Amino acid sequence: MRVGRLIFLAFLLIPLLEIYLLIRVGSVIGAWPTILAVVGTAVLGAYLVRTQGLATLRRAQASLDAGQAPAFEVFEGALLLLAGALLLTPGFFTDAVGFLFLTPPLRRRVFATIASRITVARGGPGGPPGPSRGGQRIIDGEYTRDDPP
Repeated sequence: MRVGRLIFLAFLLIPLLEIYLLIRVGSVIGAWPTILAVVGTAVLGAYLVRTQGLATLRRAQASLDAGQAPAFEVFEGALLLLAGALLLTPGFFTDAVGFLFLTPPLRRRVFATIASRITVARGGPGGPPGPSRGGQRIIDGEYTRDDPP
């Protein structure tokens, strides 16, 4: 299935699921407790995202100070940003997914899965260093423009 269709289905089905869950929970515990639960999870989630985000920022700074690329910390920050967005969205399903992204073991597992599928080439802006790449000869040099002013 194409990514565009998946995104369309997510934007269609997730709000419907949220409305269904809010109505079901509200019919069991009442309207005000449901509203307080939604607001409470948003407040708790914002606090947890803030504390974990600051810890991730400190680890990223420590990695940079040690001369290492903070790849995991950048990925973790992106997942925390997604978790924060999900937790601030009213609803129980998005809160559950947001709280899942707040668990460090899940973030490490998602990072490991994605990182295992990515190939990193080191080198300058043109790719890996060396005299040839893919059978092509690379000539390094400088040039100046001789256009009249």
